[in-house]
Amino acid sequence: MAKSSNIEMITGDPKKAIVKLALPMMLSMLLIMLYNIADSIWVAGLGADALAAVGFITPLFMVLVGLGNGIGAGANSLIARYIGAGNRDQANNAGLHGILLAIIVSLIFTVIIEVFMVPILQMMGAGSTIQYAMDYSYIIFGFLFVFVYSGVASAIFRSEGDMRRATIAIAVTAIMNIILDPVFIYVLNFGISGAAWATVISAILSCLVMSYWIWGKKDLYLDLTLKNFKYSTKMIIDNLQVAIPSTLESLVFSILAIIINSMLVMAADTTAVAVYTASMRIVQLAMIPLIGLGTAVLTVAGVAYGARNYQNLKTSHSYAIKLGFAISIALGAVMFVFSSPIATMFSYTEASAALSPQIAHAISVLSLFVLAIPHGMMSSMVFQGVGKGTYSLLITLLRSLILESVFAYLFCFIFGWGLTGIYAGVVFGCFVGGTVGYIWAKIFISKFKKMAKKETIPEEN
Repeated sequence: MAKSSNIEMITGDPKKAIVKLALPMMLSMLLIMLYNIADSIWVAGLGADALAAVGFITPLFMVLVGLGNGIGAGANSLIARYIGAGNRDQANNAGLHGILLAIIVSLIFTVIIEVFMVPILQMMGAGSTIQYAMDYSYIIFGFLFVFVYSGVASAIFRSEGDMRRATIAIAVTAIMNIILDPVFIYVLNFGISGAAWATVISAILSCLVMSYWIWGKKDLYLDLTLKNFKYSTKMIIDNLQVAIPSTLESLVFSILAIIINSMLVMAADTTAVAVYTASMRIVQLAMIPLIGLGTAVLTVAGVAYGARNYQNLKTSHSYAIKLGFAISIALGAVMFVFSSPIATMFSYTEASAALSPQIAHAISVLSLFVLAIPHGMMSSMVFQGVGKGTYSLLITLLRSLILESVFAYLFCFIFGWGLTGIYAGVVFGCFVGGTVGYIWAKIFISKFKKMAKKETIPEEN
């Protein structure tokens, strides 16, 4: 079968491939962040406790999303490597194994999270916000499979370079969620539960669209009909070698958020959590181009590794970092300059008006975070693309769980900088950890050059 234009694109010039893959992904991530921000803005109208409750649930929700994205990253990496090696049959089987993992993992974790939700919230110090948090979380986590499957299905499209439909599917989720949020929260008077139902219903619609393209229209490069499924323990393990570390990275980010939230409560009160939650929504919005670049690098690096193409692997890493820094400087400046107007989005009611100056200050400091992340993020995504998910996890552990939390504590409580110290510690720890990851990736790529010269036939490790 002749290669499709998408396959020709991801196996060709890595710079062009990264741009063509990244731009739709940036749009996808923008839509995702817009509906996340919409959630926060609409929930903020219910008061500081409701917004803080979303802040407590967000780390757990990131674990939920991380399950799907982790298995999706494993499938994406494995499929891309098989495409690079010219093995379409195995690429088909890798996609089917990704879906199988999505079913098994989501069922297991749905039970675990629902059973232990209250103790988890109590451990996090939800306090007076716990009822809000429970009303929101039981609905979200009860539909875990929807989010896990969505992450895997979207990754399958990305793995073969089909960013158009991956973007459309995410657009369905984002637009519907933005529309349904005010309806369920205020018109139907569901309160914070309405925000959860809007998110779940929107995600279900997206899953139905992607399922139609995969099994109804059947015009992908990959053929994911059951006749192409041949169970392989090795393929499960290969997927999990990326999926588990990738999922654990999301868990690391969630644990970090829990730690930071605890520090904020210690340094001030739950209002500080509401301020940090709102400001980080804006930071995450500014990080969209970097996430888009990183996702593109995962696919391009995986194809290059499967084809044993050293030059394409090296180029994808260095080019994405340069482009990432250029974009980050511009976005960081915008965040700093317009921090006050941005903060007003989260303080439009009498119940939340007092938060505005605090949110503006947090945004102005955290604008530096966007500049601190490109080199570390792109290095981690290269490792995921080549199937070395553990390396990516170690970088994230060092950068986030260790350095960011340690410096946040030092700057806040030891140096006495207060809340500003927590923000500054997160930024500084991210930069230092990312630098270590960058050096490690450069060493790995240099060693890959020697390995690629020795091998004439791509093999899976």
